[in-house]
Amino acid sequence: MDRGPRRRLIAVVVAGLVPWTVVLIGKELTLVFSFGLFNTNPPELLSVYSYFIRFTSALPQFIESWGSGVLLYAFALASAVAGVVWREDVRVTALALAGAGLTQFPVFLGFNRRLNYVAVPVGSLVLLIVVWWYYLPAIRADTATE
Repeated sequence: MDRGPRRRLIAVVVAGLVPWTVVLIGKELTLVFSFGLFNTNPPELLSVYSYFIRFTSALPQFIESWGSGVLLYAFALASAVAGVVWREDVRVTALALAGAGLTQFPVFLGFNRRLNYVAVPVGSLVLLIVVWWYYLPAIRADTATE
């Protein structure tokens, strides 16, 4: 299977478009994406920028790790783009993606500690699968040539 820079970039983009955490609150649904939060009642998309700049005084501590994950994901995306147009250190991209995936577990756990909340870390799993499927073979191939 081809796991070249273009395929890796597509996988990284898809991992950013998948909801990172799906939160069910009673009959309402909140989707935590890499670019913002989508609430179903009322239907509203709130960007990461708005969430962290406009509403910083009322943030629960566990949600702050989502912001760290977004920054790590942006770094991994930039690295993957660099792999297509120039060169990419696959180890750096893999580490940033794995970090982004791991930062969503506190979000998942924080929501699940609340009454009537059910959270599923979909994006965390997708990000870690992208690292495993696309980047570990590239890292192994890179270190085998040294």
